[in-house]
Amino acid sequence: MDVLSPRELGRATLARQLLLSRVRQPALSVVEQLAGLQGQDPELPYFGLWNRIEGFALTDLTRLLEERLVLRATLFRGTQHLLAASDYLWVRPLLQPMLDVWRRGAFGRYTAGIAPAELAASARDVLGARTLTRSELGRTLARRWPQCDPQWLARSVQGLLPIVHPAPDGTWGRRGATPFAQAEQLLGRPLEIRDVQDLVRRYLAAFGPASARDMQAWSGMTRLREVFEALRPRLRVFHDDSGVELFDLPDAPRPGPDVPAPVRFLPGFDNVLFGHADRSRIVAAERRPYLVVDAALTVDGMVRGLWKIRDGVLEVRLFAPLSAAERAAVEREGADLSRLAGVDPAVRLVRL
Repeated sequence: MDVLSPRELGRATLARQLLLSRVRQPALSVVEQLAGLQGQDPELPYFGLWNRIEGFALTDLTRLLEERLVLRATLFRGTQHLLAASDYLWVRPLLQPMLDVWRRGAFGRYTAGIAPAELAASARDVLGARTLTRSELGRTLARRWPQCDPQWLARSVQGLLPIVHPAPDGTWGRRGATPFAQAEQLLGRPLEIRDVQDLVRRYLAAFGPASARDMQAWSGMTRLREVFEALRPRLRVFHDDSGVELFDLPDAPRPGPDVPAPVRFLPGFDNVLFGHADRSRIVAAERRPYLVVDAALTVDGMVRGLWKIRDGVLEVRLFAPLSAAERAAVEREGADLSRLAGVDPAVRLVRL
């Protein structure tokens, strides 16, 4: 039985997530490799790509959003993600059952008495080939269902239909009304029907070795165990040190535990922090609750602190002291991050 320690699992995932060394690749290919990027706030995916791409510039991602090669939409776990447009067309239909459950839980009580199919059909007619703000769409839908708050009607549509939020939404520093557009109309291409096995393989390429439960935690989907079982003959099987069975692509990189892992200032909700049910490969259990609201600093491949730009200065709160070499590396990387964000390159280190 091949057993992988948490450190070996961590190095494998860091390699897939391009966090062992920055790469010289186009931003679009990196978005594809990562199976998307968390995009709750506009700046998050920019910080995510900066951590992974040598010489990354803010305009690299902005251009992809403006050219509609990358889309921002409600996707995995019902949260905002950026995904390559070519992937969105086949991934979004696979997520529909999960999004139906998410919509009922999040907005069902606000749209009680409205048949989901009727709301979807009405929203489809209202939008057509146009782009409307969330408020505009909600107000129009409320003319038919005046008993409902317009914002909940519009938000519910995000789970019912393949809605995307085109640029300038999602671009660096942009705040304002959220635009709604139908993906097929915006791109001039239909959605594609693919097998869920394709998404499992894409997940393992970005996050493996991993279990079916890990992928369910990342995606929000359920009942994936049988899909993994169907793929078993074409996958490599490992176990973690607790005996949990993990699957991986046969030829995927799995570097040794002693491969150096550089300091990284990960954005909030970064892929690598939310890609598994068991996250001990990168963050200790007692530190996980902090990551719901704060961005993580990793040192030697593990979460060692939190960071935030406060009053124009990068503030780092540490869980425990750093060695002199680690402290110097954090200050160097932090100064580079500060320059990207356009703030003072000084770094303020404090104990949590």
